[in-house]
This record gives sequence, C-alpha cells and structure tokens, in this order.
Amino acid sequence: MPMHLLSLGLKRELFMKQLVITILGQDRPGLVESISSVVLQNHGNWLSSNLSHLLGHFAGIIQLEVAEEHFQSLQSALNKLPKLDVRIETGNTEIEPSTLEQINLVITGNDRPGIVQELASVIRHKGANITHLNSRQQSAPNWGVPIFSAVATVTLPNGMNKDEVIEALESITSDLIVDTEEV
Repeated sequence: MPMHLLSLGLKRELFMKQLVITILGQDRPGLVESISSVVLQNHGNWLSSNLSHLLGHFAGIIQLEVAEEHFQSLQSALNKLPKLDVRIETGNTEIEPSTLEQINLVITGNDRPGIVQELASVIRHKGANITHLNSRQQSAPNWGVPIFSAVATVTLPNGMNKDEVIEALESITSDLIVDTEEV
C-alpha cells in the first residue's frame, strides 16, 4: 500500500470514536431500520450488535464507529429517536485483543430461580469470564416442565483446561448438561 494511503488510514483511525450504544423502548415494526438509518445519515459505521425483542420491548446494544466531527450530530440524532432510552458510551480502544482461549458453552437443565447466578458464580470462581450470554426458558417437550437453556461465551484464564469449567458447572446439579461448540 502506498505510504500516503497508509498514513491516511492511520489518521482516519486516530479520529474515529468507538461507541457502545444501548437502546431500550417499546418495540415496533421498522425500529431497527430507523436506528440504522440515523447511524448511516450521521456517517456512523455499524460494527456489531445484539438486538432482542423481550415482552414487547426492544433491547439493543450496538458497537459503532464515527469520525470525531460527526459524533455530536450522531449523538443528537440517536437521542431524538421517539420513545426510546438511548445511552452512548465511548469504547476503550486501548484494551489489547485477548489472546486467552474462548469457549462456547451450551447449557441445558431444569429451570429454577437463581440458575444464572449459580452458573455465573462457578465460572467466576474458576477465574473465567462470561463475555456473552444468551439464555431462555422454554417448556420441555412431552413434560411441560420449564427448561433453562443458554449459550455462554467464556474466556478461560491462561493454563485452564475447558473441562475444569464444564465439570464444575455440571457439579451444580445432576440435571445440568454442558456441551461445547466451536467459537
């Protein structure tokens, strides 16, 4: 790559703000389109997101980047979206990318109050960290009993074998099944 183009790329990166946006409000058709249009119209770049519909509400977390000169207009436009609570945080770009091993745990068991707390506590006590969690409750086919299921991305501390975490989680109760899938 020619040096002048490389320096332009570096200058661009220096003046780009990395943002984490959280949005909560009543869900409605076209909401994601409205949010993404505001981002595009204000020169933002949508990098990553987790968006959900929960009990009639929209809950989203979005990672964006925007040039410094467009930040205020983007912030203002997002805050003007009707009937939505918007929170904007500047991301920490000084954090080094993780070289730690990540695993996806697929967890299934009988649902009960406190199951997420128990899982999180075991993972923390092993020195691991939950970086992403999707969970839900559903009825078990043919039983009608509520079943808890989750997929958790977990970062392991250096030197830890994933089997240590799996065994610790499965020791919580005999009805808990923990499998892994590729990250």
